[in-house]
Amino acid sequence: MARFAILVLLVTTLNVICNAAPSERQEAFDVTTTSDRWSWTDCSDGSFPVHIESIEIYPDPPEKGKDMTVTVVGTADKQIEEGAYADVVVKVGAIKLLQKEFDVCEEARGANASIQCPVAEGKHQVIHTVTLPKEIPPAPFAVSIRGYTVDDEDMACVEMKIDFRPQRPRLLGW
Repeated sequence: MARFAILVLLVTTLNVICNAAPSERQEAFDVTTTSDRWSWTDCSDGSFPVHIESIEIYPDPPEKGKDMTVTVVGTADKQIEEGAYADVVVKVGAIKLLQKEFDVCEEARGANASIQCPVAEGKHQVIHTVTLPKEIPPAPFAVSIRGYTVDDEDMACVEMKIDFRPQRPRLLGW
């Protein structure tokens, strides 16, 4: 369980904080991508320096015990410096599985991510692959990521939901 949470945190934190989206902002909490098994929401506002344009997961839906590739595209309105960090919370229902603070730049270095700190202003794309453990329980997970600059200012905000419950066959096409 902790192994899955850490993988989700690493992939999501790296991709969310080190990437971004257009400078024109939508209303807070717009659902910008949805699938029948996962979704993400950019919960930042126009003042945050990192904006998410897209998050794609392959395969869609993600499969336990297999590689999952996450592609994130976004825009940084200002350079992201060493010392940026993210607070990440992983829940199943009301049960908090993990709450941890991560150094974003350190995590990017440790994962040998395609983008490293300092992250320059502009549009970026990061593609990162991890192997999901077979032991992921069949449950819906909620991941909340709040990114902060080295000066403790809001940097990015993303909410993700991933459902690992087995899909039930539909009777009569319903």
